Amino acid sequence: MVEARHARTLGRVAGLALCLLLIAPDADAARRHKTPKVKLPPAPTSEYTGKPNPPGPLTFANTQYEPVAWSAIDGWTGDDHAAAFATFLSSCRAIIGSAKVSRDKRPVYPALVDICRKARAALPLNEDGARKFFEQNFVALRIAKIEDAAGFLTGYYEPVVGGSRIKTDVYQVPIYRRPHDIVHLGRKRKAEGFPNTGRVVRRMGRGKYVPYFERAAIEDGALAVRGLEICFVKDWADAFFIQIQGSARIQLEDGGTLRLNYDAHNGHPYTPVGRLLIERNIIPREEMSMDRIRAWMAENPEGAKDLRRQNKSFVFMRETGLSEFDEAVGAQGVPLTALRSIAVDRVLHVYGTPFFIAAELPIATLASNTRFRRLMIAQDTGSAIVGPARADLYFGAGEQAGKISGRIKNPAAFAMLMPRALDPGEAGKAMPMPAARPANAPAAVPLPPEPQATTTPLAGPVPLPRPRPGS
Repeated sequence: MVEARHARTLGRVAGLALCLLLIAPDADAARRHKTPKVKLPPAPTSEYTGKPNPPGPLTFANTQYEPVAWSAIDGWTGDDHAAAFATFLSSCRAIIGSAKVSRDKRPVYPALVDICRKARAALPLNEDGARKFFEQNFVALRIAKIEDAAGFLTGYYEPVVGGSRIKTDVYQVPIYRRPHDIVHLGRKRKAEGFPNTGRVVRRMGRGKYVPYFERAAIEDGALAVRGLEICFVKDWADAFFIQIQGSARIQLEDGGTLRLNYDAHNGHPYTPVGRLLIERNIIPREEMSMDRIRAWMAENPEGAKDLRRQNKSFVFMRETGLSEFDEAVGAQGVPLTALRSIAVDRVLHVYGTPFFIAAELPIATLASNTRFRRLMIAQDTGSAIVGPARADLYFGAGEQAGKISGRIKNPAAFAMLMPRALDPGEAGKAMPMPAARPANAPAAVPLPPEPQATTTPLAGPVPLPRPRPGS
């Protein structure tokens, strides 16, 4: 019995070894002849970005679009397109210069890079040539929120105020730089600009965050011992309006000029103090302006303190290093142009995007009767500028610019100039057609006709169910 069992075991082992010997050559052959991997051709890349051009149209949430012909845009032909083109070229220098390192994945960005390359090659352009350049490279889209028929405009300027590098008897209110413990949880890289929206917190320790100080706490000295003071101004009203405008020229006691610009915010919502004064029946709506707000604050210091603190938002500034003769620099990093540069919602719009804006504004007088039809370039942003059809018009620097910009709170029609490459109709024109059928190709074999469905009649009538028995 034992010998028989051993014999059967040896037989199984011998059979298994024979199978392995027969399979091994086929396995070696399979390893030697692997199926080659098919390598797909890369997507087309932009000359400057070095990354695939995003296909398809742009999309914004809660936004309505309407294509519009150039001839249907009121005031389009009457604008100074050469002046707008010069402002656009200023943005193009920044767009092309940062294209290779930019992580902007929005479709408009690489399309603007290509248009900027064409703009640089097209120089010089006269008025007619500039208009044709915009018409040939962009398509116009009327844009607004779904629930709003029109967009909304405000104005801003660069205040010129007195100040000092050190605290004095006259200048005692600090202008703060960005604190080290402020964190924007949505910012991916420190090199990126501080976003207008999103959650901003104060870092307490490893993995522990709390909301950042509100305006009241900061004005009461929450940051007073950190050495964050850039300079000092006369009162909190000056500091407040510097924060609203996002930039300032500080005329120092020694005769020098210190240039400041927006850097970050504390993450709390912005509340317009003008709206509060209207709601409290302190200033009539038709009389509302920055001058009226300033005058009321000067006459009511305690009320002004409470009013400021209703706006919990607080803005931190940075030094720009500009001279007193340089124009203010926007968030894109290029000098702003009065009545050509606008601040927009940077979460939605790419810097350098042109917008044609039509409105009736209180520029020449206090009444909104100045016809405004201009091609503007997005070059700046602000914490209160949120939405697809929302813009802040830059009016320049000084007292007169402040008086005019403080009156601008008007509805407006926005036409965004979208790069023509993103228009679905234009993109379809660029798609290659299939190759022509070769002359020697075999004739197509017609498919056999499908059999017709037939129905077989029933052998007899269908019996009806028996009636329901009575209860």
